[in-house]
Amino acid sequence: MQIKSARFIISASGVGDCPPWDQPEFAFIGRSNVGKSSMINMLTNKSGLAKVSATPGKTRLLNFFLMNDSWSLVDLPGYGFAKAAKHEKFDFNKLAGDYLEQRENLRRVFVLIDSRLPPQTIDLDFIAWLGGTGLPFSLIFTKADKQSATKTRNNVAVFLETMGQHFTGVPEHIVSSSKTRDGRNDILRAITETLAGQ
Repeated sequence: MQIKSARFIISASGVGDCPPWDQPEFAFIGRSNVGKSSMINMLTNKSGLAKVSATPGKTRLLNFFLMNDSWSLVDLPGYGFAKAAKHEKFDFNKLAGDYLEQRENLRRVFVLIDSRLPPQTIDLDFIAWLGGTGLPFSLIFTKADKQSATKTRNNVAVFLETMGQHFTGVPEHIVSSSKTRDGRNDILRAITETLAGQ
């Protein structure tokens, strides 16, 4: 797949504010500061399309980006942002949950996991919840450039093994780096295959 055009459409503060279209949507979610915005910029070859911040938890809305005028990437608020007020944290995690449960255009969810870390309870809990929705999803292990390939492989293996203790079947997983662009073709292939099978 080639992305010939990519443009920001809208930031929605609720499911009712989402674009009233029938474009297939692919959502990106993960812990705050896992690299969702950098991933979208890498996939689209537009460095400033999604706003990247050094401060975790800056994405508070549902951000829609239209690709090739035919399908959409959606940047969801990260989960686990500790510095927000408790009610604010609840609100913007609820926003992502409402979108995932209610949005009929949604075709696949990409869950981003920091490849440098041991398995995090918050990631495993979210994946367990997501599995209960029945939505198709893939795991993307990010920031692979920040450590050796061996370390990344080992960390991914430990995560999948831990996940396998609680789930039947392991979803597709992709190792990526927004800096080196590793994983880009695999992510676009997953999107292409999903679009072809709808």
